[in-house]
Amino acid sequence: MFDGAVGVAGCGRMGLPMARALHAAGIEVFGFDIRPPNAFGDFSSRMLSDPDAFAKTCSVLLTVVRDTTQTDDVLFNAQAMFARDYSIKTLVVCSTLSPRYVTALRTRVPAEITLVDAPMSGAAIAAEEARLSFMLGGDDGVLDRLQPLFDAMGTKFHRMGGFGAGMTAKVLNNFVAASSTVAVRQSLAWAQELGVDRERLLALMHDSSGQTWFGSHFDAIEFARDGYAPGNTIGILEKDVESALDAVQTVGPLPEAVIAALRELEDET
Repeated sequence: MFDGAVGVAGCGRMGLPMARALHAAGIEVFGFDIRPPNAFGDFSSRMLSDPDAFAKTCSVLLTVVRDTTQTDDVLFNAQAMFARDYSIKTLVVCSTLSPRYVTALRTRVPAEITLVDAPMSGAAIAAEEARLSFMLGGDDGVLDRLQPLFDAMGTKFHRMGGFGAGMTAKVLNNFVAASSTVAVRQSLAWAQELGVDRERLLALMHDSSGQTWFGSHFDAIEFARDGYAPGNTIGILEKDVESALDAVQTVGPLPEAVIAALRELEDET
């Protein structure tokens, strides 16, 4: 059992089920979000609206916000957890962000704070079912200590190396995920045009060389039929590809083509 209180900053479609999974595992957990506590239903009693109370209560802080701007808000700007009288000893970055931004946090976060990057994969359905896959970057001893938290939220854990390696692996993984999202949606559109049954094609791809996570779980993934919007999951995939591009020096034509294709996706619902 984990000893200490855990704070989840950013209780949206991923953060809230992660916090619920921690609570279900018997871990002392509190949530923080810019929305009022009464917006969180049965978890409202564990939501703290005062950033001073949140920073003082939690020894481990998990950030599960959208992007670098919101991460900066939590850590340094609007909520500024590290400008308060905090009890935080470990910061676990779960958002998918640019690896360059993440590694630079070491120079911005107080030196006594232990840093871990733990982005996850599996979409909201996996968060709700506590079967996320985590890509972990950090000291092995620290990861061992935090493992009960990851066990409560997920089922697969990949230790990629030191701090920042988990995020680097995640954006590379998400580049492949974004590419397969575009490819599957295009194939389904062509199937309709050519008179091939969608469900039969998805079943075929699952059993053959066209198998992808996106195609194999198409009916379970909440964003599978979404069109592009800057604030939805398809828009987040665009951000994730751009995060990968921020970390590399050589860029071929494929990443830009994937971004362009994501922006052209239309809502199927």
